[in-house]
Amino acid sequence: MVISPNQTNDIYAAGQTTVGSLLCEQAKIRPNTVAVESASITLTYKEFNNRVNRLAHALKGLGLVAGDRVAILSENRSEYMEVEFAAAKIGAIVAALNWRLVNEEQVYCVRLTSPKILIISPRFQEYLNDLRGEVEKIIVLGMDYEMLLHSSDESEPNEEVYAEDPVAILYTSGTTGRPKGALISHRAFISRLLVFCADYGMTREDAFVAWAPMFHMASTDLSIGMLLIGGKVIQVDGFKVEQITKIIRCDKLGWLVLMPGVINRLIEYLREYPLVPKGILVIGAMPDLVPRRQLQEITNLLQSRYLNSFGSTETGIPPCSGGFVQLRDDYSDLSKTQSSFCEVKLLNSKNQVVPSGFTGEMIVRGPTLFSGYWDAEAINKTEFQDGWFRTGDLFQQKPSGQFNFVGRSKYLIKSGGENIYPAEIERVLLEDDRILDAVVVRKVDKQWGEIPVAVVATNDLLVTKQDLLTMCRKKLASYKQPKEIYFVTNDKIPRSTTGKIQRNEVENLVAHSKLDQLDVPAE
Repeated sequence: MVISPNQTNDIYAAGQTTVGSLLCEQAKIRPNTVAVESASITLTYKEFNNRVNRLAHALKGLGLVAGDRVAILSENRSEYMEVEFAAAKIGAIVAALNWRLVNEEQVYCVRLTSPKILIISPRFQEYLNDLRGEVEKIIVLGMDYEMLLHSSDESEPNEEVYAEDPVAILYTSGTTGRPKGALISHRAFISRLLVFCADYGMTREDAFVAWAPMFHMASTDLSIGMLLIGGKVIQVDGFKVEQITKIIRCDKLGWLVLMPGVINRLIEYLREYPLVPKGILVIGAMPDLVPRRQLQEITNLLQSRYLNSFGSTETGIPPCSGGFVQLRDDYSDLSKTQSSFCEVKLLNSKNQVVPSGFTGEMIVRGPTLFSGYWDAEAINKTEFQDGWFRTGDLFQQKPSGQFNFVGRSKYLIKSGGENIYPAEIERVLLEDDRILDAVVVRKVDKQWGEIPVAVVATNDLLVTKQDLLTMCRKKLASYKQPKEIYFVTNDKIPRSTTGKIQRNEVENLVAHSKLDQLDVPAE
């Protein structure tokens, strides 16, 4: 077949679809099927789509046009998803604000993306004084919001929206610096859903529990994705153990997100109140950051495999989340399997592909990728090169084709001319059942320049520094062994909202001897 120039646009357009269009189709196919459920409301696809359409028309009536931003600052609730889909239907972009930020940071994020409209939950009205002058219109969820919907039309907006148009801006930050706004397109959200379906077998018969904050990809990717195939999304306002265990008992689940920091809470609850899950395809994320004892116990308690994931806001669940920690594994090998729908390479500092067994930075391309950072031309030029995205993550590829995570390229410990990657030491420490969590950071040293220091939370008061050093000596080269070990309670380790340890925060505490937050080095 030969395509003539005047056919090209029509043929190209026929291959496109969007988040809003696919929701509309599900509302036609299964209007009476439950789409969204929360503690306060249950909506069928028809009801949800009608509310989305009303909001879309209301936003247009307030002057929002394609490309404009609408910010939302809210806990997890059904209205959050209505905002995302309404914006998607008119080509607007949702700036998903992180409610854990302080006022100054919140103002920075709003100024970065310049939204016309702010939709805010009553819970976060403390921010209003600082944000009121930054936007043209503020809508408070509740009566104001419902009145806006009530006075609007529920017909389909029928705006021209394209697959490469952004749907959302998810704020992300590196090891240092201000937050960056990652643009996630219709194409990326749809492709991320397809990875879950292809690699994990997720279908419309599975529900998704959105308990992690909606300003994170851990909840937003599948909250949007499940509604594109006719599944159910259950919105939960944070990690409420009793509510989540009831859902586990009553609903067949696809991916049950479990982050470091909440797993032990769930384990303790299930020990006291055991249950039989209705069925879970896969649980968890980031097993490298979870003590091996917890991995073993949670997989057995929930009778589900654990997702051996490695992804990011920028890439979605790829590039290396194609494998699982199976039930009754010994958890000694957490090598990563490449995800579907992506390509990867490992490059050295000269941009050359490294051979098997050598460390290189992983670069990625594929349809799940984000569309760059908002208003950050210099950063985009650096991190996108020759059609690939540079992740900043260091891996080694095994002869089997799997990958071992080594560390972040921007977080190295340079000790006496040797490069030390914290993950190498943390992996050894977390193999000990007595260790609840561990993080390794660098500390300035007169002799070596920098030395590795371990901060450890343990469930056994009899564990000593010497015990851990003896274990490290058996598995690590001498220069990699931690030179100091601090014992802390688990709640003193700084974490992000997804449970990831904030390494730079820990380093700062160690460097400035914040003894009110960290204990003295263990003897």
